[in-house]
Amino acid sequence: MYLSFFEFILLGFATFRLTRLIVFDQITEWMRSPFMREIEEQNEEGENEIYIVPKIGGISGFFGKLLSCYWCAGVWCSVILCVLYFVIPFYGMYIILVLAVAGIASIIETLVQMWLPE
Repeated sequence: MYLSFFEFILLGFATFRLTRLIVFDQITEWMRSPFMREIEEQNEEGENEIYIVPKIGGISGFFGKLLSCYWCAGVWCSVILCVLYFVIPFYGMYIILVLAVAGIASIIETLVQMWLPE
């Protein structure tokens, strides 16, 4: 098993992007919603705020915690991408490359948004 530094970096960026996709992005909300519940609370100004938290107990609670934890989901995303890379490298590398490029682009966009005046 050989992994070059470049491939390692690609896997890192791909894992970053896949993890953010699963845990935070709106496009995968459908995947998280069966394992989450909404809690509505009133803040100090009297406005209602909605929080999304994992369901409690059972398999729904387990997956809810997994899908809401960036660190937990990141481990599993890295396992999935490493298995893809080593088991079916021809197809896995295409997926990893797309996710890595998207990850780098999202980091660049975040930096640009920080640097641009409002």
